Amino acid sequence: MAKRERVMRMSVEQPLWRALTAYRVLTMLYAVGLFATAYDEFVRPWVAVAYYAVLCGWTLATLPRVANAARCTKRFLAADLTIAVTGILLTTVADAHERVQAGGPTLPSIWTAGSVLAFAIKGGWRWAALASSLVAVANLVERGSPARDTVHNVILVCIASVAIGYVVEVARASERTLARALEIEAATRERERLARDIHDSVLQVLAMVQRRGAVIGGEAAELGRMAGEQEVALRTLVSGGLVPVSRVSEDAAEGALVRAVEEEPEPGGPVDLRALLAPYAGAMVSLAEPGAPVPLAPAAAREVAAAVGAALDNVRRHAGEDARAWILVEDEPDEVIVTVRDDGPGIPEGRLVQAEGEGRLGVALSIRGRLRDLGGSAELISVPGQGTEVELKVPKDVTDSRGKAEQR
Repeated sequence: MAKRERVMRMSVEQPLWRALTAYRVLTMLYAVGLFATAYDEFVRPWVAVAYYAVLCGWTLATLPRVANAARCTKRFLAADLTIAVTGILLTTVADAHERVQAGGPTLPSIWTAGSVLAFAIKGGWRWAALASSLVAVANLVERGSPARDTVHNVILVCIASVAIGYVVEVARASERTLARALEIEAATRERERLARDIHDSVLQVLAMVQRRGAVIGGEAAELGRMAGEQEVALRTLVSGGLVPVSRVSEDAAEGALVRAVEEEPEPGGPVDLRALLAPYAGAMVSLAEPGAPVPLAPAAAREVAAAVGAALDNVRRHAGEDARAWILVEDEPDEVIVTVRDDGPGIPEGRLVQAEGEGRLGVALSIRGRLRDLGGSAELISVPGQGTEVELKVPKDVTDSRGKAEQR
């Protein structure tokens, strides 16, 4: 099956940038509206008109700059804050002194908060503290004294911007942690897939060479011993594995990058599971199946057949070549059930847990792992002296844990 690399970028900041874009436009209109309603009270209205012309042109022209963190550069932030501070200081030139002393609004009014918030989203709480401090100084210079309403507004802007900046920093750290977790999950699934394939081929061959070599003796015994050592080393490798380092974009504000290798769905319609299970039937294995086709998605049918093969391998290995096995296929409305039963001695209690601790992951990966990835389940029932039964269940509408669906 073909594989492709899927790249995901996670950024909780993007909604904040969109909200900031709308905020800047609305507060620009609000500031112009305040001026229009109090036009007659300005001593130099032409100064305010000139400033609002610059403010409107700057706000509309720079909308793409606040669309995302990459475009919101330090140079833009400095120019944006300069326009806000300039508007605050020009208020004493354009407006009447009595209105300024009475706590009248500055020329940019609450538009200034948008400039400070851009600092917070882009650089975190430290940048927000710097920008809000400059705005606070400009407001105190404009008013001439630390009046109660001025101090109140300054503190409000400072607290809000610093809080948002802190939240953004926490969100970035969370994104990096989540990216790491997703990559570990992807690496673990890929390692389990490789372990299943290795268990179904290489490890079983090495185990067979070890057993046959011990029986034959001589040079074959030495070859068997070496094969056993390699089997142990390979089991340790596939049960441990390596996890790649998380990827984070150069600009942390752009969010974390996650790269995961996914299997592309195979073209074509469902296949008949019976055709994949038929080769397992033989003198010691009986196959009971429905008379009608048992359709499953290609990937699901192949994994179920491989799980059945792994179960039969366990029968031959642990119950002996003379043990009989039976395969029963049931086609239910919503799922397919395949049961593999043998007449061997059964599995002693606690043996599976011990095997997993030794790196022998045949049941854990080759059987349960396959069904888990398909959204199904595998149950193993064994009573000492009465054989072992493995029941495999897989839904017909297969949805794997990565969220992809293969429909009938």
